[in-house]
Amino acid sequence: MSVVDQQGAGRPGPVPDKEPGASAGSGAVGDTKTAPQRSPSGRRGLPLVLNAVSVALGIAIWWGLADAGFKLPTPPEVVSQGWTLIGNGTLGEDVVASLTRVLIGFALGTAVAVPVGFLMGWYPVLRGLIEPWIQFFRTIPPLAIIPMAIVVMGIDETPKIFVIFLAAFLACVISTFQGVVNVDRTLINAARVLGAKDMTIFARVVVPASTPFILVGMRVGLGSAWATLVAAELIAAQKGLGYRMQNAQLYYDLPTIFVALISIGILGLLMDRILLLAERKLTGWQERR
Repeated sequence: MSVVDQQGAGRPGPVPDKEPGASAGSGAVGDTKTAPQRSPSGRRGLPLVLNAVSVALGIAIWWGLADAGFKLPTPPEVVSQGWTLIGNGTLGEDVVASLTRVLIGFALGTAVAVPVGFLMGWYPVLRGLIEPWIQFFRTIPPLAIIPMAIVVMGIDETPKIFVIFLAAFLACVISTFQGVVNVDRTLINAARVLGAKDMTIFARVVVPASTPFILVGMRVGLGSAWATLVAAELIAAQKGLGYRMQNAQLYYDLPTIFVALISIGILGLLMDRILLLAERKLTGWQERR
């Protein structure tokens, strides 16, 4: 007989549920039946409406500042320049080049950060060996690594991807590590009492409990990767959104700079929403507000 069976032996069977309205009380059931139910579609639609209102308000403020005399291009000027860059293929090439660098650097950084974070959190010896180096490199901005990366790796795609990888790795590894060390010890002890081995506890308790931290770390790492992109594309790049902004700066071409900025923001927002959707799917057991 298993531990669960032993604990349940000799206990009375479950009491069948009472029919609605049959409980003797002060009408709690009636209160539950008459409580207003919020429509799921309404809950999903409200954030979209608020997002649309926020975007429209932001564009209106931007347009007002441009008309007030600030050195800003108006939204129609930016849209016109965007269509021009799309028409001649420049924007498409820049988006593909930047997106490729960010995806490769972010994917590599996350793929390395997650196992390293798990090892640091699960094995105290490895934590003592690895954590000082993680904290050391966290105090050094990835942008400060660029001169060394150019000297060591040359001026091709490798140093660009490396600094993006470093930014994503440092953001994600700390979050993963915190997720492992913050797992409720009660859950681990309960699994041991039930006879689970270390690998089972790790796979069935630690990994699910750490998943929210990992996904938050990935979202922070994604933001760091995009923030590092512009500086990374200073390394002898011939195309890319960061390169386009730097080139437009030489000619005081503000509409082109705004097109590149908006493109980076839209791409980053879309990727963040994909991660947010994955977080909701993988952590559906969490209570949310």
